[in-house]
Amino acid sequence: MADPKGFLKITERELPKRRPVPVRIMDWREVYEPGDSAVLRRQAGRCMDCGVPFCHQGCPLGNLIPEWNDLMWRGEGRSAIERLHATNNFPEFTGRLCPAPCESACVLGINQPPVTIKQIEVSTIDEAFANGWVEAEPPGRLTGKTVAVVGSGPAGLAAAQQLTRAGHTVAVYERDDRIGGLLRYGIPDFKMEKRHIEARLRQMQDEGTRFRAGVEIGKDISWDALRARYDAVVVATGSTLPRDLAIPGRDLAGVHFAMEYLVESNKAVAGDQVANQIHAEGKHVVVIGGGDTGADCIGTAHRQGALSVTNLAIGKQPPSDRPDTQPWPMMPTVFEVASAHEEGGERSYLASTVEFLGNEAGEVRALRVAETEFVDGRRVPKSGTEREIPADLVLIAMGFTGPERTELEAQLGTVFTDRGNVERADDYQTTAPGVFVAGDAGRGQSLIVWAIAEGRAAAAAVDRYLMGDTDLPAPVRPTDVAIGLQRA
Repeated sequence: MADPKGFLKITERELPKRRPVPVRIMDWREVYEPGDSAVLRRQAGRCMDCGVPFCHQGCPLGNLIPEWNDLMWRGEGRSAIERLHATNNFPEFTGRLCPAPCESACVLGINQPPVTIKQIEVSTIDEAFANGWVEAEPPGRLTGKTVAVVGSGPAGLAAAQQLTRAGHTVAVYERDDRIGGLLRYGIPDFKMEKRHIEARLRQMQDEGTRFRAGVEIGKDISWDALRARYDAVVVATGSTLPRDLAIPGRDLAGVHFAMEYLVESNKAVAGDQVANQIHAEGKHVVVIGGGDTGADCIGTAHRQGALSVTNLAIGKQPPSDRPDTQPWPMMPTVFEVASAHEEGGERSYLASTVEFLGNEAGEVRALRVAETEFVDGRRVPKSGTEREIPADLVLIAMGFTGPERTELEAQLGTVFTDRGNVERADDYQTTAPGVFVAGDAGRGQSLIVWAIAEGRAAAAAVDRYLMGDTDLPAPVRPTDVAIGLQRA
């Protein structure tokens, strides 16, 4: 184990400092300063190597956290990345983007701040890339079987890498002009610079995975034609239909879905020319929705020079500490200050938008917002509490309702659940034979660790379907729940 007395000697969490706000909002680089290796080792030494390491259960990937904590504490970075890669294809993504349910489940967290697992993870993979320890792992033989993976987000990339390493010939199809899905165009660079995606894609190409960007399945190639061309198909298109806010004034100019805004910003940051880009410069910006996507919009608006930024959430402000209703080792809902919130703006809770107000030119000029109250189990606007908030740009970041379904239904006869997700069996296979689904398209909107875990598990199911058996690990089943640490 790591330092047997580490958790007794070091009782506080130490994380890398964020760059000063006035500096970082002038660029799109990641907000954190480089970490100190001495601090990292001290924090890794706090891991107790518990008899029952609940962090394993907290992570859908089943990451071997005590093992690589111990190795990092000993300064054995190459061995640490081998243990980390044993369960996680892309720790450079999860170490930057995951909300770390493993830390909520850390046994040390019962009476101390938990181990900085996420920071140790990202430092491990960054060190590995810097030292050339992330090498291609091409298969020793080819099976002669072919697989198409549709969608190049974390679920699709994980499935593709696993199936390529199993010896199948894998092609990843992506309708956008670059590979990466929402990792590419949904995540701002201040959270994850795109060089991390490029580094991993080079490894996957060297292993034999083929990438087909700019091809939309269902239109450029029909789903049934794709199924006829390949021995198996993995649907990993994500949950991309945004939840709308159908209130008066929704059709006013200047009211957009968050992902429209973020995609255009990410393309511009990548150097693309974006015609009529949705831009926050000199505008009063209102972001509706208090989740991660909303925070990404806030940070983007700051960097674009917004005049003001207001964030509206319909629910109560979460407590600062773990509530009694969400005891350890559950992942609690607590008040968090993301880097974007630290950069400015106002956060308003119990706020319900009841109308978008426009000017004579048909452009949004303000929101009419009311406080909320519970009526018949629903949170609704409270009469007499309405107020106006100036707004030149409104971004709706209220989550997603499911995958796009028209072509899948029409061309493959795929069945969808009542919640709008692709229906699947315990082996990740849809109602269309030989067609599997992984990630948010089958699960619904969820965490990046669940997407990678499902991609790995779906890959094992596809390998078994093609070969009759598999040696690939299957960390989760479709029936596993994403709340707490229960398993169905």
